[in-house]
Amino acid sequence: MRWRAAPAVARVRRSAGPLSRQLALVAVIGIAPVLVALVVASRLMVVSGHAAVLVAVVVLASGVLAFLGAMLIGGGILRDVEGIRDGLMSVGRGERDVRITTGARDELAELAVAANAMIADLQAEEAARDQSDSARRDLVAAVSHDLRTPITSLRLLAEAVGDNIVDGELRRVYIDRMRTHIDALSALIDDLFELSRLEAGDISWSLERVPLHELVGETVEAMRLQAEAKGVAVLTSVPDELSPAHANPEKLQRVLFNLIQNAIRHTPADGSVVVRAEPVAAGIEIEIADSGDGIAPEQREHVFTAFYRGGPDAARTGDGAGLGLAVSRAIVEAHGGRIWLADSPRGTRVRFSLPTAT
Repeated sequence: MRWRAAPAVARVRRSAGPLSRQLALVAVIGIAPVLVALVVASRLMVVSGHAAVLVAVVVLASGVLAFLGAMLIGGGILRDVEGIRDGLMSVGRGERDVRITTGARDELAELAVAANAMIADLQAEEAARDQSDSARRDLVAAVSHDLRTPITSLRLLAEAVGDNIVDGELRRVYIDRMRTHIDALSALIDDLFELSRLEAGDISWSLERVPLHELVGETVEAMRLQAEAKGVAVLTSVPDELSPAHANPEKLQRVLFNLIQNAIRHTPADGSVVVRAEPVAAGIEIEIADSGDGIAPEQREHVFTAFYRGGPDAARTGDGAGLGLAVSRAIVEAHGGRIWLADSPRGTRVRFSLPTAT
């Protein structure tokens, strides 16, 4: 029966128009049967004319009060509906600081809460999209900058060699410079490729038990000449009994290379770099601490961003493309760990966590 009546009810509602008229129609429908019943009863029952008039007045007054009450409540409902409508229309016009409220705790209030949650989600998604677009533009600009310099130098050197402007020892010097620029370009391309794969979740390397005492020792020893040339002492503090990490040794060593090399570059002569590892409740934490000038507070949250430029060589150096810390972050996170800057009264302390092998 309800299913059959639904189209007829829909047609009546469409004919009535706005909600205000529909609510008025509901009130009339509620009062009309009472008045009809009164008329029928007065005809069928033996009631004096005076009594019938009195009853009619009482019923009519009750009907008027019921109608006014229905319109009063209906007016509140109508205002809530209009408020929700206006709020959603504002969102459709591009406004995002919209807050929809209602005057009661009912289904319309729940609808307003749902609409506000939708607006907040939309605002967050648009902010994330804008941030992603901005990061993409910055990345393209940074890559273009870092490609332009070595390519320009390579072109000039190649033209000099090709036109026989230089010969002998100077020719060999030019060729060596060309090799240096080619190596820099190759490293930049490799870092970009590695970073894009890691951020896309394209990870094909396996994890194994990695003794940190041995891996840290090998990495520090490999960088000894670079540190000595800069006049920087590199020390280690890794207990022999430390539990192995669950990691890929090649990728983990790359993180250590990036962080130690970055620390050496930013440490003045006669300074020091210390590599520590210690067990924690959640696994293992490794720290690379240097005695350099440190990083300004306003730059700390950006140092792991690719190509970040903040102040004089904040997250990049003349020898690098500014991708070392970003690649390190991606590798650590791919292992299920995290990397951060720890508080330090002097210099910079970079810490990252790894799971323990079981």
